Amino acid sequence: MMTRRITQLLIGLAMYGISLAMFIRAGLGLDPWDVFHQGVSGKTGFSIGVVVIAVSFLVLLLWIPLRQMPGIGTLANAVLVGLFADLGLWLIPEFSHLGGQVAMLAGAVILNGIASACYIGARLGPGARDGLMTGLVRRTGWSVRLVRTGIEVAVLAVGWVLGGSVGVGTVVYALAIGPIVQVLLPKFMVPEPDKATAPTEVVEAAPAT
Repeated sequence: MMTRRITQLLIGLAMYGISLAMFIRAGLGLDPWDVFHQGVSGKTGFSIGVVVIAVSFLVLLLWIPLRQMPGIGTLANAVLVGLFADLGLWLIPEFSHLGGQVAMLAGAVILNGIASACYIGARLGPGARDGLMTGLVRRTGWSVRLVRTGIEVAVLAVGWVLGGSVGVGTVVYALAIGPIVQVLLPKFMVPEPDKATAPTEVVEAAPAT
C-alpha cells in the first residue's frame, strides 16, 4: 500500500508541475497562487519553478505558529512541483494562435485536476499552501471557504500588481477545478487500512442464506 501511495504521490506532483507549465504556455491566465509566483518570477528574474519552491518553504515557516506538521507529501510537493514546472516550460512551446491556447488551457485544467486527486488521494501530507489554509481554519474557527477565499484573493492581488497573468484561465480554473477534483478524488483515494479490510470483515460476518 505504501508503494502505491508514494508512486501515486510522485506521479501526481509531476503532473501538477507540468500542468502549471501548460497554464503558462496557454497565456490565458493562471490560478491565484501561480499569478503570484509568475509575478515574483518576473520581478526577480528567477525561474517560476525556483519561485514555487522558495514560496513553498516560506509558507511552511507559517506552519510553525499554527502547529502544523508536514508529511512526506508536503516536502515532496514543495520541491517537485517547481522542478517539473520548469521542465514543462522547457519542453512545451508557446502558442500564438487562440485555438492552440484554448486547447492548452483545457488540457492544463484537466491534468491539474487529475494531479490534485492523485497527490491528495495518496494521503501523505497536504501541500504547503493547503496546509496553511487548514491550519488557519483549525486555529481561528473560521470557515474553509472564508479562509481559502481570503488567502487566494490576497495572493492574486499581489501577483497581479507584480505583473502576473490574470485572465479567462483564472476564472476557468476557479470554476472547474473543484468539481473535477470532487469527481476524481474517490477514484484515487487510498483507503485507510481498517477501511480497506472492512468489506472482507462484513462478508465473513454475514449470515449464510
